[in-house]
This record gives sequence, C-alpha cells and structure tokens, in this order.
Amino acid sequence: MDEIGKEINDLKKKINAVIVAHNYQRPEVQDIADFVGDSLELSRKCTEVDAEVIVFCGVHFMAESAAILNPQKTVLLSVGDAGCPMADMISGDQLREWKAKYPDATVVCYINSTAEVKAESDYCCTSANAVKLVESIPANDILFVPDKNLGHYVSTKTDKNIILYPGCCPPHNRVTPKQVTLARKNYPTAEVVVHPECVPEVVAIADAVLSTSQMLRFVKESKSDTFIIGTEQELLYRMHKENPGKTFYVLSSSLICPNMKKTTLASVVKAMELKRNVVTVPEDIRIKAKQSLDRMLAVV
Repeated sequence: MDEIGKEINDLKKKINAVIVAHNYQRPEVQDIADFVGDSLELSRKCTEVDAEVIVFCGVHFMAESAAILNPQKTVLLSVGDAGCPMADMISGDQLREWKAKYPDATVVCYINSTAEVKAESDYCCTSANAVKLVESIPANDILFVPDKNLGHYVSTKTDKNIILYPGCCPPHNRVTPKQVTLARKNYPTAEVVVHPECVPEVVAIADAVLSTSQMLRFVKESKSDTFIIGTEQELLYRMHKENPGKTFYVLSSSLICPNMKKTTLASVVKAMELKRNVVTVPEDIRIKAKQSLDRMLAVV
C-alpha cells in the first residue's frame, strides 16, 4: 500500500469512519473506498455498518441522502463544493410553484435532488425503480422532477400522465443519436447500453436502457463480449475490473461529470483529518424527506 493509502486507512480507524464512493468517482478513489455503488445503495449500506463517520465520495445531494437515513452519524462530503447541476435546477420554492399549477398531481422526485425537494415530494425514485414506482401509485397524474429525460423514459413505460419538469443531467443530455450511429459503425458487434438520463432520441436506438447498477449486472450476465456504454466514463473502470475478459467503450468523450472529478485522494485525507465538509439536514426537512424515501422503499 502506498503512503496516502496508509494515511487514509489510519485516519479511518482513528475517527471510526466508513468511506463510500459513487460509481462515477476516479479509479483511485473507488479503490480506497469500503463500498462503491450508486447513491441510494451507498446511503443504505451506511445504515448497516458500525461507523460513527461516513465519508461520502460523491456530490452534495448524495451526502444529504446519507444524512437523511443516518441522522446519528456524521456525514463528511469529500469536497465541499461538489454539487449536481441537475439537482440545482429545482429548488423547494420552484417545486411549490409547480405543485400549485398541478394540485391534483402526485409528486415523484428523482433521487438526484436536494433534501428540500425530497421533503416537498410524495415519493422519491431512482433510475432503476422509477417505472415500477410510478406504476404503483394510484393517481393518474404524476409531476416528475427534476429530470425530463428520465421522466420521458418512464412515460413510455406507463399509461399515466407524466408532467415533466425541464431539468437534466448535462453530460447525459449532450449525447446524440449521431454518436450512437458512429459508435455502432466503429464497433459493429458491440451492444449499446445507455442511461435513461440520455435524451429520448438516444434511448430509442439503444440496445438496453439501464441504471448504473443495472448496467453492471447486464454486462456481467450478457453473452456479448463488447459494449458501448452511455454513462459517465468512470463506470467503465468498475466494469473492466469485474469483467476482465470483456471490452468496454464509452459512447461519448463528453460523458464526464466535472463535480465527481473534484474528489481526489488528497481531498479525502483532508476531509477526514479536519472533519470538514459536514453535511447536515434540518430535522423538519429530514423527517419529510425521509418519508418520500420510505414510501419508495415500501414499494420497491
């Protein structure tokens, strides 16, 4: 183990911490984490471990979700200003305005949202369970926030009336059908697997549309040995590790999340050393936000 890896391990023991890293983190950050996964998976994993401190290598809304589900633990974000442009596209006030326009609609928020937005929502969902969750809701009108692309994908899988808020993930939203066509030309035997945060025109021509956790299972179980992956490029690192006999190409060079790349091993050390970037959620908001998460977990 190198010097910084040893320093991280020593600090982890000293403050009784668990380190969790999102699938989109740098390879070296994934390697020092105790758990690597998607945001909800990591927050739930933190509830199962005996640690006083959660060091979240990800972005702000993810650390908030960990704080919502683990109120008795200290949550440190690896980099204090690592945010999510999609989550920042809607505030609690903006959601309240939309709720006033559609008073009969049930509000479903994507987990890529702030604690305040979760608190204003009836249900939370992930990209993996959005369709199942929406189908389980008795109401016909669904106000889906903030990702218009995931919401559109859900609308193609249900007869419910999905009202779309105009938010998106910028890197996924930039992927074009032309890039899919070019990738197929370059790698004609590869399967094209994209995230539902991509635009509808890309989703329509992919071989599979899956969340990150679903992608990981899909490529492992598939008989194909070559894949074109339409999500943040760092997921390919884990895919390579778990499937050494298979080949993976990222669909577009623009599939990079700058906020995820802010985390480095040095920032993880500083966060633990100084116990800085503590993420807290006011108790009134935490309780309401947890209700939207709990309603999701009761269904899926």
